[in-house]
Parts: sequence; C-alpha cells; structure tokens
Amino acid sequence: MTYVLKMERKHMSAFALYQTLSTDLPTPAKKPSLQVPTKKKKKKQNGVADSKVNTAKSQIKSVKKKMRKKALKLAQGEESLQGITEQKEECVNGDGEALDTLLSDLAKVNNSRERASKLFQWLISPIPAKSFFRDTWEKKPIVVQRNSPDYYKGLFSTAEFDRMLREEDVQYGVNLDVTSYTNGKRQTHNPPGRALPFTVWDFYESGCSIRLLNPQAFSSTVWNVLSILQEQFGSMAGANVYLTPPGTQGFAPHYDDIEAFVVQLEGKKHWRVYNPRTMDEVLPVLSSPNYDQADIGDPIMEVVLEAGDLLYFPRGFIHQGDCLPDAHSLHITISSYQKNSWGDLLQKLVPAALEVAMEEDVEFRQGLPLDYLTYMGVQNSDKDDPRRTKFLSRIESLMKKLPNYAPVDAAVDQKARDFLHDCLPPMLTPEEMASSVQGAPTRWEHGQVMDVGAQINSKTQVRVLRAGCARLCSDGEAVHLYYTIDNSRVYHKEELKSVEIKPEHTDAIEFLIHSYPKFVTVESLPCDAAEDRVALAELLFEKGIIHTAEPL
Repeated sequence: MTYVLKMERKHMSAFALYQTLSTDLPTPAKKPSLQVPTKKKKKKQNGVADSKVNTAKSQIKSVKKKMRKKALKLAQGEESLQGITEQKEECVNGDGEALDTLLSDLAKVNNSRERASKLFQWLISPIPAKSFFRDTWEKKPIVVQRNSPDYYKGLFSTAEFDRMLREEDVQYGVNLDVTSYTNGKRQTHNPPGRALPFTVWDFYESGCSIRLLNPQAFSSTVWNVLSILQEQFGSMAGANVYLTPPGTQGFAPHYDDIEAFVVQLEGKKHWRVYNPRTMDEVLPVLSSPNYDQADIGDPIMEVVLEAGDLLYFPRGFIHQGDCLPDAHSLHITISSYQKNSWGDLLQKLVPAALEVAMEEDVEFRQGLPLDYLTYMGVQNSDKDDPRRTKFLSRIESLMKKLPNYAPVDAAVDQKARDFLHDCLPPMLTPEEMASSVQGAPTRWEHGQVMDVGAQINSKTQVRVLRAGCARLCSDGEAVHLYYTIDNSRVYHKEELKSVEIKPEHTDAIEFLIHSYPKFVTVESLPCDAAEDRVALAELLFEKGIIHTAEPL
C-alpha cells in the first residue's frame, strides 16, 4: 500500500525540484570560456532563492500573462516598431537558397577567403557587405525582415537540439544554461551534471529559457558556418543558441562585448534595443551586468523577428528579447570581434616597445629625480610646483620616442597566434579531404597495409589548405609555423599546435602562404636543395597544413 501511495504522489517538475534543493547543491564550477564568443563578465546569479514551488510557478505565470498582453498589442499594431535601419525583402535569393545547397556550392569555391565573403553576404542579404561594413558595423543596429521563414533553414533546429540532448554529453553550466527573468530578476537554474531531455524539457515547460553555449561542438553545420566566417572577420566566430517558451523572457537587459548577429530560426521574438548610455559604454571592453528597466531609458529599436529574419547590433548596445504568447522562439546569435580592438593590440605592443627602448636608449635607463616622491603622486597632484611641470614634460618626451622602438609586426603576430588558437578547425570539403593527409588512402586490407608511404615528388602541386590556417611567427629565438588544423571544436581544449621551421626554409613557407589560392610545384619552393623541398612538403602534408592538387 505504501508503494502505491508513493507512485500516486503528484509529479514535481525539474524546476520545482531545483528550487527545493538549490541551497543544498554545491556552487557550480565557473564556466570555462567556450567557443562562444561571449566571454561575459556579467555577475551570474547561480541558483534561485528558496521559495515554495507554487509561489515560483505563479510568478512565472503572472509575468507570462503580462507579456502576452503586450505582445498582443504589438501584433495588433497598437505599439510602433521603431527600427533605426530596416530592410524588407519579400523574397531573397528566389525562395531562399537552402543552406545545405549553399554550403555544397561554397565547397566548390577555390578560395577560402572568397568562400567566407559569399557566406557572409548570404547571412546579411540583401544588404551589400561593403555598405554594411562602411555604414553599420560597430555603429548602429540594423534589422532585415525577409518574409522568408525558410531562409536559414538547416542551420539549427529544435529537433537538432533534442537529438543532442539524447546523443551527446551536454553538461549544465559548461554547454547549457537554464535561465529565467521574472519580476525584474534574472536567475540561472543549472543543476549539476549532464543535461538530459527529461529534465531540460521539464524546465522549458515551466517557463525557463535554454541557452546552448557552444553549438559548434555538437552541430557540424554550425561548425562549418563558423569556421568559414572566421576568415571573413579575421577574428574568432562563435555562437550561442537560445530556446525560449511562449510568453516568457530568459535574460535581463544587458550589453555584450561582441558584434552580434541574431538569426531567427523558428517562431518569433520581440526585441528592444537601446543606445549605449554613455560614451564609456560605446564599443565596451567587457559585457555589462544585468540592468533594471529603469536604468536603460527608451528603446531606439523595437521589432518582432520572425523565422528568416536577422538583427545585428554592435557591442555596447543594450538589448532584451521576450517571446510572444503564440509561439516559441529559437534563434542563434553568431558573434565576433571580442577583444579585437586597437587597444587590445596596443596592450601587446606598448610593453614590448618599452622593453626594446630600455635596451637601446640610455634616456629610458636614466634614474628618476632623487626627490620626485615629494612632488609627484596623488597626494601632491594639487601642488603648484614647477618640478611637476618639468617631470611631466620628461614623461611626454619619452612617450613620444616610444613608437620608434615599437615592434609592430611582432605584436601583430602575437595577436595572430591568439586568433589561431581561438579558431575552429576547418571543416574540410570533399575535395580537401581527398587531397590531404586526412583522406590519404593508407589502410588495412586483406591482412596487410595498403597504399602506405604515397610519395610527394618535385612535380607534385601543393598549396596551404586554407588562406588563414597557418602563420609563420618568430619568438626571437626560433621560427614556428602555427596552424589550426588540429584545433578542437571546443574552445581552447587543445593547445595551439606549431612546427619549428629551419631558418633556411622560411622563404619557402612564405612563398606557399603568399601563393594561395594557386597551387605550386614542390620544385618551385625556394630551398637550397631538391631533397629539402620534398622533405619540407612531406612534413607540411603530414601535419595537414598543405594538400595536393590531385589525390596522391
């Protein structure tokens, strides 16, 4: 009888169970920076306040009801949709080119830079890329409403998300967040461990939003798209996926430290975008904390995105999105340009310039005045002392000399190494696979090894695999060729790979890099001896850095 009573107890949802047990759970480990492009510095509120289950659910229902009322007003046109810039297209690319067809066509493009340019143009179509980067990039938000719900079909879907939960090791806090925003309070509800469908969908049914932090680790299509786009940006391209139940909101108003392309995949979502509040928040270095509605003023853009639409906003623009009552929302935010400013380059350049200056210029090594502590420093800043003027003049003079010692190319190479480490590995096209070490025919067959040691000779035509897949850098003592081929789809899971290059072979590496996208014969490599050319080509082929014009 006791057993029957236990079986008949009312089901407690995952959301309710989490609220009951949240204070007993260990504090989740801090999320590592994933291939997400957003390394947010926001203060997270992990866990929720202890409260009774019915109270928590009633709060969510109350907010959902308010959102439904506002959404209905929007749908009926009682509130204006104010877009800074709005592009409307009845039909783009005919009925919208299917993504798998587009990617298949792009795989046949011989130049990876051209491939990236074409894919980016598809992303923002019908806006020309040239005018976008001239007029909109880093300046203002823009929305593209296409009236073509299948435009982005194939990029990601709720069905694909469900498959991932069932088949992949998706971990709370690492790969997935469960969030809510009710009564002005943003909360995270991550239990420990693996995110399984039974629990995740229960959270969703309770009104929680689901954020997938690194879909490229699980979806080959997202991986392919991002690995191509990173060549367009010259900076890491990341993504998050957001699934929101009808009539709810998952996140508080905030701004990010990335350029954001919000791609609406399913359903629809009501967005509000706000200007940066001060000049200090224009193109910010870090993401913001969560804001209250009273902190942010009136929106400069208010729009409902439907499937096939796109919203772009620069870093620093405050934004919030809530779901309409009649449909769920699934969107993917593609992001880039995190920590890719002039200031970020100067953070590497200025210390290096100072180090060189101190080695080469005696003025930088001369001692400070004996009594400088008596008239400099904050406690002396209000003094009207001529010694202060002289001291500041000397500082200005030394600062003006600093650019003469700035190793700009070396600092750029440091940034390039960081970028290569951030990069996704390339997803190889069928032609690249067949003509590279990954598709080499060496195999075990009929009890023996077959086609081992396929030889590269002086007549073999080769080129680097992708335009941006490798870079030659020197640390002052040795020269290394850094490459992305062996990177992980999970952000920084692997160390950046490199191979040391002999000084006499650096000209040959530069020749290969600068020859792209043309194939060149091994015998044309500028090495001293024929055997050196072949040996270098074999090394680069084995590392996956080059491929051949025809399969070996």
